[in-house]
Amino acid sequence: MEQKVRPGGACEILGVPSLEYRRGIQLDFIRPGKPVENCFVESFNGKFRDECLNAHWFTDLGDARRKIEVWRQDYNRVRPHQSLGNIPPKEYAMLQELQPPPAASVSAADIIYEPPGLS
Repeated sequence: MEQKVRPGGACEILGVPSLEYRRGIQLDFIRPGKPVENCFVESFNGKFRDECLNAHWFTDLGDARRKIEVWRQDYNRVRPHQSLGNIPPKEYAMLQELQPPPAASVSAADIIYEPPGLS
């Protein structure tokens, strides 16, 4: 089975294509000037940049890690997401766990048991 990876740009993975090709992974680059081909990542990156990176001064790496973690927890546990019916991802995941799996189609032949040798 062929797998595809869609990186956001070429610069960070220039030495990877031959290695990944040997492992059966195809690199599917976004065409230049077409960020909508990766709209989910672009949307997240925009929110992260505007709401976290541009909103804080970081004094050192530890400070950056703490502030980014607070933002990440809020993003994943508190903030409602429109794509999830305006509920936070954590709540959405809990609701999915509570729902029973979809029922498989069952025929009468699957339910009736006939002991061997009686038919």
